[in-house]
Amino acid sequence: ATCCKVRDSLTQEDTEAHCCSWSLLTNGVVLPPVMAVPVDSLASPDRQQLVEFLEPDQEGVEVVVLESRANAKGVREEDALLENGSQSTESDDISTDQGPVPPSPLKETSFSIGLQVLFPFLLAGFGTVAAGMVLDIVQHWDVFKYVTEVFILVPALLGLKGNLEMTLASRLSTAANIGHMDTPKELWKMIMGNMALIQVQATVVGFLASIAAVIFGWIPDGHFSIGHAILLCASSVATAFIASLVLGMIMIGVIIGSRKIGINPDNVATPIAASLGDLITLALLSGISWGLYIELEDKPYVNPLVCAFFIALLPLWIIIAKRNPVTREVLYSGWEPVIIAMAISSVGGLILDKTVSDPNFAGMAVFTPVINGVGGNLVAVQASRISTYLHMSGMPGESSEKAPRKCPSPCNTFFSSDVNSRSVRVLFLLVVPGHLVFLYTISSMQGGHTTLTLIFIVFYMTAALLQVLILLYIADWMVHWMWGRGLDPDNFSIPYLTALGDLLGTGLLALSFHILWLIGDRDTDVGD
Repeated sequence: ATCCKVRDSLTQEDTEAHCCSWSLLTNGVVLPPVMAVPVDSLASPDRQQLVEFLEPDQEGVEVVVLESRANAKGVREEDALLENGSQSTESDDISTDQGPVPPSPLKETSFSIGLQVLFPFLLAGFGTVAAGMVLDIVQHWDVFKYVTEVFILVPALLGLKGNLEMTLASRLSTAANIGHMDTPKELWKMIMGNMALIQVQATVVGFLASIAAVIFGWIPDGHFSIGHAILLCASSVATAFIASLVLGMIMIGVIIGSRKIGINPDNVATPIAASLGDLITLALLSGISWGLYIELEDKPYVNPLVCAFFIALLPLWIIIAKRNPVTREVLYSGWEPVIIAMAISSVGGLILDKTVSDPNFAGMAVFTPVINGVGGNLVAVQASRISTYLHMSGMPGESSEKAPRKCPSPCNTFFSSDVNSRSVRVLFLLVVPGHLVFLYTISSMQGGHTTLTLIFIVFYMTAALLQVLILLYIADWMVHWMWGRGLDPDNFSIPYLTALGDLLGTGLLALSFHILWLIGDRDTDVGD
């Protein structure tokens, strides 16, 4: 709601147009509100009495008028996201100390959006490059050679940054932007509830991802090993739990710090979650699966004990998460996107498994986390920004012209003048220069098994641009569609979008490698 100060007079038109909350300040003393009802609902004599009460002869009386949300909804989109909370107010305003007021959105232009997103984007990209280098190395380990289903776990567990950490970052960024983390009590309550929630989700998703890996690995080959199945379960659950714990703590620190120094958390939290998420998750998966594989022969009881330990902690996290109303709602209703996103990512993992297992396409391993990570990072930033913008106009499900239910036209998504379209253009323009930097980094570190020829770069860039283009358009439609149906996009949209990013990125990259192989752009040392 917006505030205005009316001194000594109030027209009848004003009284009929606003739903007001009145506080009278007389000689510096704040009196309790004397009215909190729509003024136009008053009978004519009462309304006239109110106007007479505010005649100019009542000196020393100030009336604070709080417009209802309905009147604030007419504010233009640019005003909603570009107004700075530090804008000047009249110098003679008197503070009424009526509790914390949600901070205004930070002032942003295309340049400021790009500047704020650029550093986290590059950081996230280098994190995915490091993850790609790790995957390029560990694909030759025995556990990856003899338990190839671990490759299926890679996109599913890396996708946890979209299912859990990015969702956490988006949820906390929205809470910070609308003033729900301003007091220490609110802050601690949000931290505890959300940390417990992502531990529940990580454990369950890790367990389901291992089942999907076993099924996807068993169906094509027709071979099932109970030892390998338990190994996959223990590795997946332990990796998901530890990675979510570490990344959740980092995300909380980033969001609190961003808000304090005047940076929009939506622009930095999700890329940083992605940058650290890929590397930490892949390193944990490789190390844990390798260690458990070593113990598989001599100490077969270790794998089931590890799996049972983390599952036994579930009741504790559920109890803590249920104490917070926000996380309680997600605990009951937030499983559908997480589980479906895990299944979508697992299909991408199956593509990766079948492609990388062919020695002719071993070079794809180092590029997969990069293309998937960049696409997921950019679309998560956009989804988080749109969600925050919609939260400033009301609650999910409220009818608003800002939340159309029909598919937007590509022109509106990419070329309109509103602030969300502006951020789409900024994010899309980061794709080519970002990937060029990451490809040069991989080449300089002699990673992978693929020479960066001109035709390879053209096919790679085409796949990357097409992936991000599709994702940004889907994000514009999906976030508004979910909002119009009463679903909080912070909890529902990002898992779907990052999972689609994994599937599109892996599929388009595999297609590019197959086409390059067919047209003769190949290396003699492939697979060495």
